[in-house]
Amino acid sequence: MPNDLTFTAIGNLTADPELRFTQAGVAVASFTIAHTPRYFDKQSNDWKDREAIFIRCSIWRESAENVAQSLEKGSRVVAQGVFRDNSYTDKDGNPRTSWDLVVDEIGPSLRYATAQITKTTKGGDRPPHPADQADPWAGQTAPAGGGTYGGDDGPPFAA
Repeated sequence: MPNDLTFTAIGNLTADPELRFTQAGVAVASFTIAHTPRYFDKQSNDWKDREAIFIRCSIWRESAENVAQSLEKGSRVVAQGVFRDNSYTDKDGNPRTSWDLVVDEIGPSLRYATAQITKTTKGGDRPPHPADQADPWAGQTAPAGGGTYGGDDGPPFAA
């Protein structure tokens, strides 16, 4: 959505990512990132930790499979995504809302570690990226009466 707030989380995974598949066969990985903010206490002349923040995350499709294969408990990661609310009723019948980070991009933090990158082949279950094709609209004609081709997904055509 255009008005979503993009958020970046940096922290350690609290457990191995949990990979599942929807009934339609789409992969989704769930994991939690723990972040402990630090500050310098001038009175004690020492660094101190604030209360830990735990961020529930999910990532979908090919990226989910890559996360499950590449990351494990304790991995320090940098993740970027948008928050989504999840409304539900708890076991006592009270309405509750939780906020989950739907991750678009994730990778290991290289601040205290190194990583070996292995490029994967393009998966068939993800939508094509514009850079995957030289000109995805080549050879297509404008619909009668002008407007756009294929709804809002295509380039505008002159009437």
